[in-house]
Amino acid sequence: MWRFLPLGRERVHPNKERSRSAMPLPIFVATALALVFAFVNGFHDSANLVATAISTRALSPRWAFGLAALAVLAGPFLFGTAVATTVGAEVVNPPALRSGVIVAALLSAIIWNLATWLGGIPSSTSHALIGGILGAAVLEGGAGVVLLPGLTKVGVALFFSPAVGLIGGYLLMRGVLFLVRGASPKVSALFRRLQVLAVIGLGLGHGANDAQKTIGVIALGLVVGGALPDFQVPLWVVAAGAAALALGVGLGGWRIVHTLGGKFYKVRPVHGCTAQATAIGVLWGATLLGGPVSTTQVVSAAIWGVGSAERISKVRWAVVADIALAWVLTIPVTMLLGAFLCLLMRFVPGF
Repeated sequence: MWRFLPLGRERVHPNKERSRSAMPLPIFVATALALVFAFVNGFHDSANLVATAISTRALSPRWAFGLAALAVLAGPFLFGTAVATTVGAEVVNPPALRSGVIVAALLSAIIWNLATWLGGIPSSTSHALIGGILGAAVLEGGAGVVLLPGLTKVGVALFFSPAVGLIGGYLLMRGVLFLVRGASPKVSALFRRLQVLAVIGLGLGHGANDAQKTIGVIALGLVVGGALPDFQVPLWVVAAGAAALALGVGLGGWRIVHTLGGKFYKVRPVHGCTAQATAIGVLWGATLLGGPVSTTQVVSAAIWGVGSAERISKVRWAVVADIALAWVLTIPVTMLLGAFLCLLMRFVPGF
């Protein structure tokens, strides 16, 4: 259920007084960093939405990024706030935190995302955010601040979704190859046109799942800072998170487009369309269940599964191994970085 609070009508924590005309500095900084994270997330992950459509020339880069950005903007308004609630209220205990924890977690995720983007590595922004939150929160309040049921839910979603994407892509591709056996080369034109719809579907799924992570963190920051008495989602938070993510997607991250669009194998329209359809199913299903998944991992795994359906050797598995290593390192690295930054935040007045 949506629990919208219009801008300017948020309830003030009973133990904290503040002016209605000004947002306290810690809350403002945490919110601003969350929006920066959303922008970097969109910029970093935009390749996941458009790489196959661009590489098969189903869409020009300008149209692909623009169409994906519009779909991302609409996504959070169509799928509710289940993922936001999971990230913001079910992983760590808000009353045990302070604004410096939120700032440290976001900085950790932003730094990792930018580092992997510079390397052209399609790493998981979701893993980076969860790792940053866990590292900073545990340093601040100890292991007791972690809510195990919520963490288990997040872990299942993050670690099993790539396997679902891989197996789903393999099975769907085998089915597609069976259906189009003996078809003329003109069938490629059909798959190319379907990729346009697939970009929209992926954009909706990405916006619904990834924007909600930012929305959840902003709402968590408002609770920790005393601007909200309990976890709920103001309408302005939804709009701001969606807009920041969509802006990042619209500007596009070209380095990773080349990795997803050609480094694994030569992607043809049938591969692109099938991988996109698989990823849409995983993203939409996880979002409706409240599971924060990695768009990067789901799309990448679907591409691997689709390629493997023709022949295992088609996929350049050495490239896959390098990317998988980055995935494995993301959570421990961002946990350590989040803890270190949280320690530094103790020396910043007000945080």
